[in-house]
Amino acid sequence: MLKLFKRLKKYIWMVLGDMLAVGCNVFTMMYLPKYMSSIVDEGVLVGNIEHIVTVGLKMLLISLMGAAAMVASSYLSARASMGFSRDLRRDVFKKAESFSLAEFDRFGAASMLTRTTNDITQLEMVVMMGLRMALMAPMALVGGIIMAFSTSPEMSRVVFFTAPLLLVSVVLISRKSIPLSKSMQTKIDRVNQVMREKLSGIRVMRAFGTEQYEEERFDKANTDLMDISLKMHNLMMLMMPLLMFILNFSTVAILWLGVGQVSAGSLLVGDVMAVVQYVMHIMISFMLLSMMVTMIPRAAASAERINEVLDMVPTITDPQNPICPDRKGTVCFRDVTFAFDDSEEPAISHINFEVGPGQTLAIIGSTGSGKSTILNLIPRFYDATQGQVLVDGVDVRKMNRADLRSRIGYVPQRAVLFQGTIAENLRYGAPNATEEELWLAAEIAQAKEFIEEKEDGLNSEVARGGANFSGGQKQRLSIARAVARRPEIYLFDDSFSALDYKTDATLRRRLAEITSDAAVIIVAQRVSTIMEADCILVLDDEGAIAGKGKHSELLQTCGIYREIVSSQLSAEEVGL
Repeated sequence: MLKLFKRLKKYIWMVLGDMLAVGCNVFTMMYLPKYMSSIVDEGVLVGNIEHIVTVGLKMLLISLMGAAAMVASSYLSARASMGFSRDLRRDVFKKAESFSLAEFDRFGAASMLTRTTNDITQLEMVVMMGLRMALMAPMALVGGIIMAFSTSPEMSRVVFFTAPLLLVSVVLISRKSIPLSKSMQTKIDRVNQVMREKLSGIRVMRAFGTEQYEEERFDKANTDLMDISLKMHNLMMLMMPLLMFILNFSTVAILWLGVGQVSAGSLLVGDVMAVVQYVMHIMISFMLLSMMVTMIPRAAASAERINEVLDMVPTITDPQNPICPDRKGTVCFRDVTFAFDDSEEPAISHINFEVGPGQTLAIIGSTGSGKSTILNLIPRFYDATQGQVLVDGVDVRKMNRADLRSRIGYVPQRAVLFQGTIAENLRYGAPNATEEELWLAAEIAQAKEFIEEKEDGLNSEVARGGANFSGGQKQRLSIARAVARRPEIYLFDDSFSALDYKTDATLRRRLAEITSDAAVIIVAQRVSTIMEADCILVLDDEGAIAGKGKHSELLQTCGIYREIVSSQLSAEEVGL
């Protein structure tokens, strides 16, 4: 946690200003009881109205100074803590951007959201309260002890009996709260995960009538969080009555001792009142410190989770001396094998192929054969376990990732649109594209017609996740986004599955007109989509190449391909 708090040095002037404001506030707290004692002993008891008014005005002035100092402290601590949390969120976001898909798989989306929001909020609260309480409590504690003992050492000795009780109570409760705090953050992760799955899969849930099952699943996660929160809450609630009992006990003990000294004439009534207030300041300082102690375990758990993200070393990084090849538009796999970290068997094995400008490579195979994995290796979402992936003749591990990905137009299997306008989505990979270029990309992707039907055309709003578009429309907009970039390599990961056959054929024909100088790699399940490809790669269930060649060649040489074709096309369509 200290590692994260070092980031506060950026706000050192705010911290120093807060310390000054807190010191001023404590100064007023220490002098007000003295003035109150003077009013009672030298004003009220002897009937000196002038003294009461004079000292009262001084107390009012000091109170105003204390109020101003408190406002300044609140403002500075808020600015410092919120700036700290803003910077931390930015750093976590930047770190997440550097992660490969392997790191994302390790943390999970729900956990990353919790860490970026709830965990950082916990740290923000500790910083804010720490700048206000952790600074004030020691000052008030030391000041209260000095002023109390200078007024009446006999009565002030009560602190030596009550303070240890307070410290022991805080330590015992804190030891139990630390594991509960860590567990609470894990339970919040689980609630977020279940909620996220429910919201993203609402259509499937309703289609299969599993509302009751999902409610039970969420109730279990929610109840687990409630149970752990109640344990934490009850533990904290135990502390407050205990602290109040010790505080009240201290007050009664001081008054009992003070009455005897007043009766003996060795102490004035006002001094008794002053000592009571000083001891209350001392005990309240302990209470503030105890509150910080109860907040620190949960903040420490949050800090540990944030540090896990910030300390994670990405498995995919840019080389120190990247190579920037001339643009050619070639992709080559040389004996490539890839296995996921948690898998015993490779996803793909000994893959070899090469595709150049103006050529189209199609990849087909059964579900889980590794088709999408091959595409993910090209932009370095993952790194090959063995072998080489070459783009423009250079191993992708020797290229800068930004340079590598600027050469690629990628259309994922699941169409992803971002909230904004259609034009903003199409310019996602080509920020300087003109409106004419956007319309051309939309026309090639067969999206122009439904865009024109919208009142604002390219400026029409896209809802979150593209919810106001059909599946086929989202796919065509995703394709248009890749086309607008005019890359040298096109990667289509089953990107035509939601299109009807007519639109599919028209789109591929128009696409062929602009990809004469680019390499095109298509992953598809439809045979009709890939029949005209220059080369078709057929994968078996083990992720190995079962056949490679043109459509007509594979019909003669590859049994797996014949089975796929015969399951989709009639003998007349196949030409057999």
